[in-house]
Amino acid sequence: MAAAAAGSAAVRSLGLACAAAQRRWRSPAAMRQLSPVAPAPLLCTLAVLLGTALSVDHVPVLLWSTQRSQWNPDTALHEGHIVSAQELTVLLQPVFTQNPRNLILFLQDTLSIDDFTYLSESYGNKIPFQNVQEILQSSPSSLVLPAVDCEAIRYLLSFLQESGDWKLTYTTNLNFSQLELDTSKPNLLVVQLQPLVSDLNEIFIQEAIAENDKIIGRLTMDLQERGIHFSVIYTAVRPSRISRRTGVASELRRQLMATEEEDSLSYPPLNKTTGNDTCILFYASNFSLTANGSVPIDLTNSTFVTRTVDISSSECSDSNTTLSLRYTNPVNGISSLEIRFLMTKKFYTGSARYWSTLDSVEIEQDGGQSAKFNVSVMSAPAEYSFHCQLVGTDNLYPAKLIPTNDEAENWDVFISGFQIQGFNIENNQFSYASDCTGFFTPGIWMGLVTSVILVWILTYGIHMIMQLTTNSRFDDPKGPALSVPQTE
Repeated sequence: MAAAAAGSAAVRSLGLACAAAQRRWRSPAAMRQLSPVAPAPLLCTLAVLLGTALSVDHVPVLLWSTQRSQWNPDTALHEGHIVSAQELTVLLQPVFTQNPRNLILFLQDTLSIDDFTYLSESYGNKIPFQNVQEILQSSPSSLVLPAVDCEAIRYLLSFLQESGDWKLTYTTNLNFSQLELDTSKPNLLVVQLQPLVSDLNEIFIQEAIAENDKIIGRLTMDLQERGIHFSVIYTAVRPSRISRRTGVASELRRQLMATEEEDSLSYPPLNKTTGNDTCILFYASNFSLTANGSVPIDLTNSTFVTRTVDISSSECSDSNTTLSLRYTNPVNGISSLEIRFLMTKKFYTGSARYWSTLDSVEIEQDGGQSAKFNVSVMSAPAEYSFHCQLVGTDNLYPAKLIPTNDEAENWDVFISGFQIQGFNIENNQFSYASDCTGFFTPGIWMGLVTSVILVWILTYGIHMIMQLTTNSRFDDPKGPALSVPQTE
């Protein structure tokens, strides 16, 4: 991340230098002294190209098929090339011409080409991508695209749906033996894999990737045993951000948290204004739901990038705030979806200050009964914002959404990089964030307990050494033998 920031700064500096160089280059004096090879245009072109390369996020795309000659084995892209949406469309054409047409899309939230080498090397015998690597080597036809533009991936599903009369099936169910495919018709199977969060520890990431790898291996093996021919696309929505461990400063997470979050904001937070004042700010790096355990709904793009979400029903007051997010046709089969975050501000005599609390979250589909969730561990001083890296329905998340009715049991919620503020907003910016992670983490407690034990051992040893005494009299070989009374 620091390297990317430095690269961007270098590009901006080079761009400014280019503008100045071009002005000098076009001056009459410069024209008279111009050499046959002028470096200014070349440097400017380099700056533009470098700036474009640094500004494009990309993810890997892995393709394989049970049928031969799907892709030309001589197909190769030069190092550093980012596949555009048009180029990806051309590369996917063999998928649409195969017979029978059965396509599986394994979609992960984050993935980078470095994950395949970095995680494998870091964990020795535990290879998270073992099944994927074996399948690529044994498949009759395969193609690996190390870098594909994220914009192309965001519209990949809609492009696939428009490219043929597919029978679309969403699934997150791990029991693929009950999956039924009508091979007489084109089938498009979308498998939403377990989400990854790069800010968690690497062991958690490794286990999650290994579990996704098992899902890919089980499904492909099951279809092969049934004699079904198919093609597979394995990719992600966004690139992962793996924290490379160094021997010097690998655990300065707390000191660098503010800087890392500021650098990771790729889009501004969603804001609700009343007049000229901002009363609600909301941000998330990943905002996704799963309906009925099988229909993934990614709301990140429509909420923060394209801003197609309707927040007109949001309400603000001095003591109560409701953030209402309304979506129209977020996915096929759902015509309307509304998500409400309900916050209150109260005065507590124990701390002698006002506190804001996110009390509940409600999800309403197609005007039906709302699914209601209580929220745990989401409070902050009223003048602060609230931040939590993981918020959702999973029991492992620091801030958990607890279902309170039967409708809520049908929803899975996943929010990463969550930050919200509903009171006392100044200058349309988040205030200081109160984080859901306490200061005393398990690692800190382990260090404190170990230190106390070592200090106790050291103190006990020093005390025992201080109790040692030496003889006050010594035997003289030339004199009479030393007699020590028993009382001494």
